[in-house]
Amino acid sequence: MMQKWNSSGRRRTYSSNLPLLALIFCLFLVASVLYNERNIQQIHDHQRTEQEHHESDRHPSTVNVDRFTKCSSSRVYSGGNTRRVEHSEPDLHRGRSGVDECDVFDGKWVFDDVSYPLYNESDCPYMSDQLACKKHGRLDLDYQKWRWQPLNCNLKRWNVTEMWERLRGKRLMFVGDSLNRGQWISMVCLLQSVIPTDRRSMSPNAPLTIFRAEDYNATVEFYWAPLLVESNSDDPVNHRLDDRIIRPDSVLKHAQEWEKADILVFNTYLWWRQGPVKLLWSTEENGVCEELEGLGAMELAMETWADWVNSKVDHLSKRVFFVTMSPTHLWSWEWEAESKGNCFGQKTPIDMQNYWGTGSDLPTMRMVEKVLESLSWKVSVLNITQLSEYRKDGHPSIYRKFWETFSPQQLSNPSSYSDCIHWCLPGVPDVWNELLFNFL
Repeated sequence: MMQKWNSSGRRRTYSSNLPLLALIFCLFLVASVLYNERNIQQIHDHQRTEQEHHESDRHPSTVNVDRFTKCSSSRVYSGGNTRRVEHSEPDLHRGRSGVDECDVFDGKWVFDDVSYPLYNESDCPYMSDQLACKKHGRLDLDYQKWRWQPLNCNLKRWNVTEMWERLRGKRLMFVGDSLNRGQWISMVCLLQSVIPTDRRSMSPNAPLTIFRAEDYNATVEFYWAPLLVESNSDDPVNHRLDDRIIRPDSVLKHAQEWEKADILVFNTYLWWRQGPVKLLWSTEENGVCEELEGLGAMELAMETWADWVNSKVDHLSKRVFFVTMSPTHLWSWEWEAESKGNCFGQKTPIDMQNYWGTGSDLPTMRMVEKVLESLSWKVSVLNITQLSEYRKDGHPSIYRKFWETFSPQQLSNPSSYSDCIHWCLPGVPDVWNELLFNFL
């Protein structure tokens, strides 16, 4: 309140207008700020929209393919024939050990119960129940004691300390399907014993799972990408779907995970053998898929992956490996005439030089060879196919954890539910990693 004298000499008391003016001024300031922020936001929105339009010009469809993706309709693949695939025997022996240019993939299995196994199943806390055959009742353990012997040279023996030194400060990442995950578990079991418990860790199971060794500032990782390109099967748990849908022209989602690794080990094969594949191109806006048989779809995916390798891989700072197909042993008549079983009950390798069963598809091998030839020295090939073909004894068969419920009829016939695809550990994948060790 303020006081002022009027003309009669009396005091007049009244309320000042200053608080009201101050309030009006504050409201004006707030309105101005909000108006300016709105204009700034509109400018940013406009810039972002222009950027998104620019991105959409390069990648018209930005929606990821996932397990909920559906095709609105399907039609036959219209892109013409993929490259004509010859049916002659492939030659993927491009990888050399560096010892007199010896072909380390040409050899035989030698029983060696002195040097093998390289670790005990029960000593590896990261062992998978799908691969722990001894734990699940397998009594014959000779499958753990076979050494791969090249015909014209010797492999450098596994040395865990030397391998860690090669990995010091680096990220080694396996990328692919459950067979590549088995090779990753093998590598972790081979390496983990020399790392103190409080100096190592394993991240929870996820699309990217990481084993870390603090003292070496190194990681050994696995990334689930069974078809290499983006697909509706990229969930590492929920991937059993009626339709196989891929985005054949994109690895962008996956590459964000693997591109910073120093050593990459890729594989893909088995998932392409399960019927036709639906193609959902990045340029398709209406959800219309094209359908193509597995080999042709795999070729499209391999070419997309190869484009990434060619454009992104600096061979001076990154090593890239591709692991060829892992064979299955589903029909015992292939190695034993007139028999009607599979890998169940098999206790020794196949003793037949250059044996090749139906579990390894020759046209697929030829296609893979052609794609890898286009990459020249940027990719080293781990040609594990022929050497693994001999190992009908190395699969889990019934000696693993199953999540399915089997009928009494199946349980009375063990070969009916035997796993003749994956490999027991310790076992064949350890040799794949010995070969990787030799190449590094």
